[in-house]
Amino acid sequence: MPSLSTALRTPAGTLAILGGLGLCALAAIVLALAVGSVPVDLAAIARGLAGGTDTGAAIVRDLRLPRALAAFATGGLLAVAGAMMQVLLRNPLADPYVLGISGGAAAGALAAMLAGLTAAATPAAFGGALASTLIVFGLARAGGERTPWTATRLLLTGVVVAAGWGALIALMLSLAPDAQVKGMLFWLIGDLSAVSLAWPALVTLGVVLAVALPFARDLNVLARGEDTAAALGVAVPRVTLVLYALAALATAAAVTTAGSVGFVGLVVPHALRLVVGNDQRLLLPASALAGGALLALADTLARSVVAPTQLPVGVITALIGVPVFLFLLGRGRA
Repeated sequence: MPSLSTALRTPAGTLAILGGLGLCALAAIVLALAVGSVPVDLAAIARGLAGGTDTGAAIVRDLRLPRALAAFATGGLLAVAGAMMQVLLRNPLADPYVLGISGGAAAGALAAMLAGLTAAATPAAFGGALASTLIVFGLARAGGERTPWTATRLLLTGVVVAAGWGALIALMLSLAPDAQVKGMLFWLIGDLSAVSLAWPALVTLGVVLAVALPFARDLNVLARGEDTAAALGVAVPRVTLVLYALAALATAAAVTTAGSVGFVGLVVPHALRLVVGNDQRLLLPASALAGGALLALADTLARSVVAPTQLPVGVITALIGVPVFLFLLGRGRA
């Protein structure tokens, strides 16, 4: 009898895993459309998707569908970014926020809110994420070494830049009027209540996967170390630059959409790696589906557990992620 790991590496096993995760993601989205302070049945969901005009259909089409799709895309982006960062930094506990991108995006969005330009919070967040990425890569440049950015320099530089953004965020929160502080804190923790358009995050997720998957074999080799990868013919500087840029883009798009949602990019790829192995050809699309399903479910809980009051989705992901992560650590140690 073949082992489980061997069976998963066959084309049929890969399709079975991705198909199962796809069904889970679809079920999570349908649940997000049905559950809320106003329950909606499957018939109303079908009418809403078909363009119906009754109240239930309008709730599905105008309110819940964009939020559910945005949650799926955000979770997928964070999980894919986490999977790539864990390989590039050769650390299974690496997080997509490790380069300070979340801090830059949060600082940009909060600055726009503080200036009274709430409508500009999203582009300001993306600009802050981009600025943080450029700062980290510029400061971490390892002149004279074989690769322009080493994992250690990027990690240390990201930690320092994130600390700087954290200080700036604390300053803005202390200066903000009391009426604005609650909304700013919700955004910092992670919140999807203000999402009206899901297509930017969905398009970004598709682009990130389309560009990353051709590099999956190179990622598999990079997991063994840069020297081994170079000896096997991988163009290490070019590949690492492209994949770091993709991870930064994915994280920036996720933070721009939903704020700083924790644990999805850390737990999902780590858990999947224990089940399906470290083959990036399977792990990357599996992470996108599992991360999207997890965040869609978490957002459904966030807006229904104490309805009509809505919780920040980052609170739910933290409550789920902390015990799951501790379990995974214990299992790995065993």
